[in-house]
Amino acid sequence: MTTPYPIKLSIVFLNFNRIEETRYTVEKLLRMVSDRSDVEIIAVDNNSEDGTAEYLQNQKGVQSILLKTNDGIAGYNEGFRRAAGEYILVLDDDSCPADAKTLDLLITLLDDNPGTGVVACHIETPKGEPQWKWHLPQEFRFAVSPFFVGCGFAIRRELFEQIGWYPGKFFIYQNEIDVSFKVRQQGYEIYYHPDCRVIHRGIPSERPGWRCVYYPTRNTIWLIQEYYPQPMASYMLFSRFLIGLGRAVCLRQLPTFWKAIRDAFAEPVSRHPLSPEIRSVTTPFWRQNSIFHQLFKWT
Repeated sequence: MTTPYPIKLSIVFLNFNRIEETRYTVEKLLRMVSDRSDVEIIAVDNNSEDGTAEYLQNQKGVQSILLKTNDGIAGYNEGFRRAAGEYILVLDDDSCPADAKTLDLLITLLDDNPGTGVVACHIETPKGEPQWKWHLPQEFRFAVSPFFVGCGFAIRRELFEQIGWYPGKFFIYQNEIDVSFKVRQQGYEIYYHPDCRVIHRGIPSERPGWRCVYYPTRNTIWLIQEYYPQPMASYMLFSRFLIGLGRAVCLRQLPTFWKAIRDAFAEPVSRHPLSPEIRSVTTPFWRQNSIFHQLFKWT
């Protein structure tokens, strides 16, 4: 019987000027899927200048998409559109599944659970140490997850396309939050599975301090405006202002902070408020943007 998806899983990752990380990821993925016809590898390059594009072009078994500009996370969307798989596994250039068992388990979980839109992978260091983030449950068990980590998750391709892929205008940061909200608004759930292991090598990139102020501030304001009702939104925006201001002072990036505020409020935002049920599942985002929770670490 012919299926609408000849490929079961598309692995998509984005590259930018980290050729050694890209080389490691590609070599490991190629070994992992060498005897499979149900998995494809797609690498998107954001106009690297370190030879990454040339390297990718010469890798048999890897579909390379070479962009002419650095489009940030919007570059991922070019790979998502190319994907032929029923499901998409999203990675960074410095992350990779621990083994082929993870690929099989991701496929099985999505095959057997039609109400699951996203499987959030367990993220760990090369030494096997958990890289816990507030996006995930903080224990080793299969459970509903408030969000997922962008360097390792699987999602239904049709669902991803329906919600519009990553929000390209974000450029970087908080895109996982937007996707998580939209997935749940479409009636799907997000589950974390500790046996879906992704190794994140986590090599620090030389990101200037301004990026750590500008994009989290601007993008979080957009998220609050779009998804939260009043008066909750006003409290979160006030909190976000104080939290962002504190970070900007520490990093000596006050002009960048003010630019982020101006740009955030200059952009019209369509409102799609979350239901109380979705807000209850995604409370970690609320805590991250509540000044009282951040000052006193309330849980």
